[in-house]
Amino acid sequence: MTEITPGALPAELHKAADTLTRLLAKLDDASVAQPSELPGWTRGHVLAHLRGIANAMARQLEYARRGETIELYDGGMDGRNKAIELAAGHSLAQHTEALTAALGSAVAAFDSLGPDDWQARIAYRDGTVLDGGLALWRELTIHASDLGMGFGPESWSRPFCEHLISFLAARVPASYKLVLQPTGLPQTSIGSGGTSIAITGMLTDIAAWLAGREPSLGSLRATAAADGVDLPELLPWPAAQPASR
Repeated sequence: MTEITPGALPAELHKAADTLTRLLAKLDDASVAQPSELPGWTRGHVLAHLRGIANAMARQLEYARRGETIELYDGGMDGRNKAIELAAGHSLAQHTEALTAALGSAVAAFDSLGPDDWQARIAYRDGTVLDGGLALWRELTIHASDLGMGFGPESWSRPFCEHLISFLAARVPASYKLVLQPTGLPQTSIGSGGTSIAITGMLTDIAAWLAGREPSLGSLRATAAADGVDLPELLPWPAAQPASR
């Protein structure tokens, strides 16, 4: 699978931000308060989280330019969670203003990077600016689907799905090797265990399942030694901190 390059990533961030802007335009105050696809979260919670992660990544880059690092969220995960709860009940106008500003700030920060800036260190995952950009791409795209506004995993691009599968290979238990057979595309394997399970279906369904989301096209099938089996249980989402939902 081909990984996204630093040269291509800013355009993908623009696309993800534009998708969220379009979805915001479909909402009203009543629908903001309705449940999202995430258990226990309204759409307002998702919008508040998206604002938080966009601002957090912009701050990571701000400090990286100075050769410094700073924790992702003020107050760590507790601070993150409190900020989401405080903002979840905001009006659509408040969410729109806050999220639009945060997306603009984050996308502009990545647009301004030079070729050598992508390997600067950031605190997120003790990684690089590139790691932060990929994380923002994942967050914006997956949580846009979590809004339940007609942009489900079936809308995810092939480059995004292939990146997500590579990133989420860490969710495969040590005993398994998953042979992924996306419809019409070359197969690939993740995991290195002794028990081999073939997962067939649309690429978007495979990526959605690995991300803990409902495969929207219903195409997945798991087989082991030519017999149908249940999809295996996956490990938690890989994170240096407690997983975002």
